[in-house]
Amino acid sequence: MRMRCLVVSLASSWRHRPLAAGAMLALFAAHSAGARADGAFTLTSANVRGGGTLQIAQVFDQSDCKGGNHSPQLTWRDAPAGTRGFAITMFDEDAPGRGWWHWVVAGIPASVNTLPENASSSGFLQKLGAVEARNDFDTDGYGGPCPPPGKPHRYVITVYALNSADLHLAQGRPALMFDHEIGTAAIGSARLVVNYGR
Repeated sequence: MRMRCLVVSLASSWRHRPLAAGAMLALFAAHSAGARADGAFTLTSANVRGGGTLQIAQVFDQSDCKGGNHSPQLTWRDAPAGTRGFAITMFDEDAPGRGWWHWVVAGIPASVNTLPENASSSGFLQKLGAVEARNDFDTDGYGGPCPPPGKPHRYVITVYALNSADLHLAQGRPALMFDHEIGTAAIGSARLVVNYGR
């Protein structure tokens, strides 16, 4: 069976900790054998496959990056029992220093399991009552990839199942504040790692 995407389900609230070598080998072995754990919390996208390259529609639209700046389409399945809401982050782990926050959104209702492309700027998230953080471009909502020329960067898109429907976060607060509050309420997560370079 061809592995279409790498999906990782985590119970821990520490989102950027790498999997242990044994767990990673077991994950690859399961995919190679065509196995998928029933009920595993998964994240997929119509715009990109795990390990693939983001499309120009998702790339930032300022400076020397000329993309559409559309947040990607996302669908998640089999959230853990007790989920009362969802949050989503997009983080560049290859950016210098502490990395780069491209998107953080919280307050997605538990009844929602998919976001259309461009949910950030189309008004879709606002209609749901969700709130978006200020990203590291210093703008609210989604800011797509715009790495310096050279080696492609890895972008980690993560959906978090939360034990709370309201994290008491306000639109436009810093991404790190959102990340902290998401971490305190996360009961599970699934991620998709994608690439983009110039």
